[in-house]
Amino acid sequence: MATVQQQQQEQEQQIKSTEKRKPVFVKVDHLKPGTKGHTLIAKVLSSNMVLQKGRAASQHLRQTRIAECLIGDETGTVLFTARNDQVELMKPGNTVILRNAKIDMFKGSMRLAVDKWGRIEVTEPANFVVKEDNNLSLVEYELVNIVDEVEAGMNTND
Repeated sequence: MATVQQQQQEQEQQIKSTEKRKPVFVKVDHLKPGTKGHTLIAKVLSSNMVLQKGRAASQHLRQTRIAECLIGDETGTVLFTARNDQVELMKPGNTVILRNAKIDMFKGSMRLAVDKWGRIEVTEPANFVVKEDNNLSLVEYELVNIVDEVEAGMNTND
């Protein structure tokens, strides 16, 4: 049988597990390929519609819209991929809070995105100047298989 003390400890653990964690805001220049769970405040500099298909008139077909938006803060800029309803929120001049954002790789460069587990909120205008000369999406990354390189290095030592 569980004692009263054990029951109290279990209740405290349940309460702790349901408490929300305070968000840790990151800056654009700290974003790295393949990472997720980012929360950041950024200004939308530009928005460019890259795909729009489907008929809005039909209720069965859902309209698909994708826009590439250049967003940034005082440390740099990155391209953000806005999908469907997100496109309206990402208007140039808006300041947004991106919650649970992730980094996707597209043609070797980083793109920030918010999927169904994340959230975009338009907030009051931020009082920072965007550093536009540090665009992280212009950095090209190459996927390197470390195992092959280690094996190749081992073979040359024979």
